[in-house]
Amino acid sequence: MAPLNRRSASGSIKVVMLILLASCTRPASKDRVWSVYKADPQSSSYADLNSINKQNVKNLEVAWTFHPDDARNNRIGNSECNPIVVDGTMYVTSARHRLYAVNANSGELLWSHDAFEGGEGGGIYRGVTYWEDGDEKRILYTAGDQLYALEAATGKLISTFGARGKVNLNVGLRGDSSIISVKPTSPGIIYKDLIIMGAEVSELYGAEPGYIRAYDVRSGKLAWTFHTIPHPGEPGYDTWPKDAWKYVGGVNDWSGMSIDLDRGLVFLALGSPSYDFYGADRHGQNLFGNSIVALDAASGQYRWHFQTVHHDLWDYDLPAPPNLVTIERDGKKIDAVAQTTKTGFLFVLERETGKPIFPVEERPVPPSHIPGEKAWATQPFPLQPLPYARQNMTEEDLTNYSPAAHDSLVKRFRSLRYEGMFTPPDTKGTLMIPGTRGGSNWGGAAFDKETGLLYIKSNDSPEIDVLQRVEKSENDKAASPYFRGKAIFNTYCATCHGKDRRGDPPNYPSLVDLASRMPADVARTIVEKGKSRMPAFGGILNARVEDVIAFLYENKGRSSQKEADIFEIHTNMEGQSGTVNDTATVYLNITPFSHFNDIDGHPAIKPPWGALNAINLNTGEYAWKKVIGNIPEWQQDSTTITGAEGYGGPIVTSGGLVFIAGTRDKMFRAFDKDNGELLWETRLPAVGNATPCTYWSGGRQFVALSVTGTEDHPGGYVISYALPEAK
Repeated sequence: MAPLNRRSASGSIKVVMLILLASCTRPASKDRVWSVYKADPQSSSYADLNSINKQNVKNLEVAWTFHPDDARNNRIGNSECNPIVVDGTMYVTSARHRLYAVNANSGELLWSHDAFEGGEGGGIYRGVTYWEDGDEKRILYTAGDQLYALEAATGKLISTFGARGKVNLNVGLRGDSSIISVKPTSPGIIYKDLIIMGAEVSELYGAEPGYIRAYDVRSGKLAWTFHTIPHPGEPGYDTWPKDAWKYVGGVNDWSGMSIDLDRGLVFLALGSPSYDFYGADRHGQNLFGNSIVALDAASGQYRWHFQTVHHDLWDYDLPAPPNLVTIERDGKKIDAVAQTTKTGFLFVLERETGKPIFPVEERPVPPSHIPGEKAWATQPFPLQPLPYARQNMTEEDLTNYSPAAHDSLVKRFRSLRYEGMFTPPDTKGTLMIPGTRGGSNWGGAAFDKETGLLYIKSNDSPEIDVLQRVEKSENDKAASPYFRGKAIFNTYCATCHGKDRRGDPPNYPSLVDLASRMPADVARTIVEKGKSRMPAFGGILNARVEDVIAFLYENKGRSSQKEADIFEIHTNMEGQSGTVNDTATVYLNITPFSHFNDIDGHPAIKPPWGALNAINLNTGEYAWKKVIGNIPEWQQDSTTITGAEGYGGPIVTSGGLVFIAGTRDKMFRAFDKDNGELLWETRLPAVGNATPCTYWSGGRQFVALSVTGTEDHPGGYVISYALPEAK
């Protein structure tokens, strides 16, 4: 064979290089377009699928419906799960935290896993995590305070992960792992062979710190920990009082994270320090509270931060994963981070440094009038983009459903302390706008990689904060039969039945969810007189038997938010071994997370109450804004829709569409991503209070959504839509 000449050899090499380059940059398989929570590691909520598009979206119909019929006692479940789809299998969790694998093309159940073994379970959970290496494929998800690893194909626990398939997330925090309980609400994120986890913790005094932790996906061993409340010698330590890391909690990532795989950086969206509304025990700026933080994903080492609220007194957590975006400014491509907020501000930062791309200025804000409190004197205000939610309110903004209702609102409004945004909570009541549900929430934003537009659902929802001092007489464990019963149980019963009440069957039966299996009078007799191996405790406990029954049957006797908070504080303190604050000298917000309404229950602020916003990140300008959702019974003008609150986020596709649900009117909608025109809507059986997903399976594009339960199906629904199949 004659040797190749230089020109032909060079050409061959170029062809080979092009082929190799193409293989490296080829987009992910269509069957894995939505294999990560919010679509991809960048949390884009974007899918490069266009079979469903502007022209044919009006023809969408239900392709299949899956019912996770696992509700206990017909309790209607609120599912916020964003399903993921890998190679034709959908992985989705129910409101009871049961995990299901279903055929993504047909909705047929493949397998399920119940971590609670028939027990109550429950609590908010938004998705699962997929990992693979060659033929080894795993699903990782949390139920309660445990992280589980399952075979993706079968749902079987992987016994070599942690302790027989699970890792106790309570271990490695500050408190007693047998008492405390941290329960992630959003899935972890994968970097190589690590799963990086945040958590939900209490928002009251004595809460656990929200440390970020990475675990080895294969073994479950802890790889690294990042202290979100810095320890001595760590960056940010000097922004707290001495030893605050021993007693302050919170500063947790409950909403999810994003990863830049090329740079090896993980980006956190951190919440506020606890207690959320009073910070006399945490004077200072309080890093890394309310901060976007970049860490080295392999080691957990700090890279940079940007704090969006200093010394938070308003529960202005960063509520959603940062969107990793690429924008164009002055003819240059810039890799950036876009962070949505409860305040209605959008912060856009350089990904390498955390420096703002659009100007941000520190402005003076009102001081606190509460003894011991030292509110931070300034707060950051981005100059661009403009806020996507209302941040101020006057008497002209009050609703007028009737003269009496309007007069009551005016009287209440004038009685409140209100000096604009960031007015600190007060004993006379403070108007807070946006409220804790305002701005945008955990659904976050969707970023269109083709156009540079970012889509955000906004809520206009003011609330009133009323601080009240907790007196010593109210701060007594003896005030709660449930709490007394818990203490007695831990002393006399936990040795056999465990502090988690799961027991060790068959010798020591589980007492979890006892109310659904045994009448209280039967349990009372067993406690008093004994049964089988269990001795009689009637003579030992006497009248305190009723306290044990109150604990076993979850009779917490909570008649107010304040009492509920005091109870939770007691539980938090029980797990702490370090320095804790004296709750006899602190304040509680006795009206947290409540709407500001008139005497008849109508919103105090005039509509619209919710909108879908499209912001051009290249310019910082709005492309469009559309009111979304309608509550007919609250319309005062039949031609103008009210808008509605909603928490699930939007998704965007290369087919030119933005899909979103979540509003009270139970509608699921598709908009033209270029101009906001409504192109399709359908009524759901209940509120679709989740972020949808879209995926490719069996040669078709689907759009799927988790839906809240109903009386007919209290466990909820997963509904998948597609275009009609060709006949």
